[in-house]
Amino acid sequence: MSLVRFAAWGFGIAMATTAGAQPIVVVYAAGSLRSPMSAIAADFEMAHGQPVRLVFGASGLLRDRIVAGEPADMLASANMEHPQTLVAGGWAASVVPFARNELCALAQPRVGLDSANVLAAMLDPRWKLGTSTPKADPSGDYAWEVFRRADALRPGAYAMLSTKARQLTGGAQTPALPADKSVYGVLVAGGEADIFLTYCTNAKQAIAEEPSLVVVSLPAELRVGALYGLAARHDASAGARSFAAYVMSPAGQRTLARYGFAPP
Repeated sequence: MSLVRFAAWGFGIAMATTAGAQPIVVVYAAGSLRSPMSAIAADFEMAHGQPVRLVFGASGLLRDRIVAGEPADMLASANMEHPQTLVAGGWAASVVPFARNELCALAQPRVGLDSANVLAAMLDPRWKLGTSTPKADPSGDYAWEVFRRADALRPGAYAMLSTKARQLTGGAQTPALPADKSVYGVLVAGGEADIFLTYCTNAKQAIAEEPSLVVVSLPAELRVGALYGLAARHDASAGARSFAAYVMSPAGQRTLARYGFAPP
C-alpha cells in the first residue's frame, strides 16, 4: 500500500485542496521535527491556502498538554506510544507511522570518539554523558534502550550509564535554550556534556553550527531506531486531515528525507 493510500486509510480521508477561509490547523510536533515540519507547513499553506500553527516540544510533554485540554488538532510524535495513548483515551482514532530516525552520539573532539569505542567512552568517568529526559521525551527513552543493550555487552553497564547520564533536555523543568540554535550543539560545545546521545538528524544540525564537534553512528549492537507517529483528533477539521495526508504524501516525504529522516 502506498504512503498516500495508507494515510487516507489511517485518517479516513483523501488528499483534497481546502477551499475558502479555514480555521488554523494547530499541530503539536516533536522538537526534532522543527526544520522539516516548518518546511512542510509552509509548502502546504502555499499549495492549499490553509494556515498551520506549529507548536514544538518533547512529545510526552505535548501529549500531556493535549490530555489537559489544549486545543491541538494533531500530534506528530517521535514515538508511537504517546499518540497511541491518545487513541486509547478517545482523542484520536488511529496513529500512522510517518518517519524514522535513529540515535547517534555527538561529542567533543577531545573524546576521540568513533563507532568502535562509543560504549567505552560513555562508561569512562572522565566524560560527561548527556541525554534527553525519559518518559517526557522519546529521545530519552531511546537512550535508555541503548543502555539496556549496552548491559548485554557489559553486565553492569545499564546501572552505570543510567546513573551518570545527565538529563539535559526534554524535561518539564529543563531551562529554556535559544530556539534559533541547536540545543545539542550549545550543550556539547559549552561543556555541559562531552558526549550526547540524540537523534542523528539533531546531531547533524549541531555540527553544521559547531563544526568542531563530532557525530558518530552507534555500532549495530547498540543501534536504536525511532519510529515517528502522527495522530489527528477524531473530530479534526477537513483542513487538519488534509495536512496529515500531506505529511504522508510524496512531497511531504521528500521534505522529511531532505532533513535526514527515513520513510516509515
